[in-house]
Amino acid sequence: MAFLEVRDLRKSFNGTEVLKNVSFDLEKGKVLAVIGSSGNGKTTLLRCLNNLETADGGTVRVDGETVFPAEKTKEKTRAQTGLTFTLVFQNFQLFPQYTAERNVSLAADLNALSALKKEKLPFSQRKKRKMQIKEENAAAARTLLEKVGLSEKYGAYPCELSGGQQQRVAIARALALKPEILCFDEPTSALDPRLTGEISALICELKKEGRTMIVVTHEMEFARSVADEILFLHEGRAEESGSAAEAFAHPKSENFRAFVEGGKNK
Repeated sequence: MAFLEVRDLRKSFNGTEVLKNVSFDLEKGKVLAVIGSSGNGKTTLLRCLNNLETADGGTVRVDGETVFPAEKTKEKTRAQTGLTFTLVFQNFQLFPQYTAERNVSLAADLNALSALKKEKLPFSQRKKRKMQIKEENAAAARTLLEKVGLSEKYGAYPCELSGGQQQRVAIARALALKPEILCFDEPTSALDPRLTGEISALICELKKEGRTMIVVTHEMEFARSVADEILFLHEGRAEESGSAAEAFAHPKSENFRAFVEGGKNK
């Protein structure tokens, strides 16, 4: 049984089918590259997995537990007790009014404080615990910013950071939530070649740590360097999937072959 199992995922917008019974598996600690031309459902797939859009049908299972459609049970589900997916957005979506450190720690604070509300603690203990949570998350944010190479940018605001630095803050923010599966939507598309190399290297480091990741990308060399598995979407369908090495060496789909050859010529 695969760690992530997606079966027959469907999504339409205003009567137009964007995802057409998309199915794939992903093992824990592996990286899946989702490839395809613009408008073929790649970002919609990530948004459905991250509950930013609600799929019209299909199932998503993580480690044997169904996370979509959500099951109504008396016991807390995986989706209620932990963060299964986190998405690093293509345009970063950092809060301009907050420093890099606060951008990273804020979501972790909100998650922890939401859980704290459910605990029946006296007011004094609750107040003390809130302060501890914020201090712990601020320290964790600094550690993560160091990890992504921004140890000197704790107090910098997004407007003071380059595109590559903003992307790294966004990655650190996602890591702060400790997701089981980390998703990236075109992580290098808005960057110049040098910054693209830096982000690619960082994602390769995350791969070495054994993180399970899904990466939407147009960059074929980047996909070759990081992906264990590929999923090629064409007109909303999973036209090719499986081992990245096998797929790139011996494409079964003519559309995928043409897409790869086009990427080589760019």
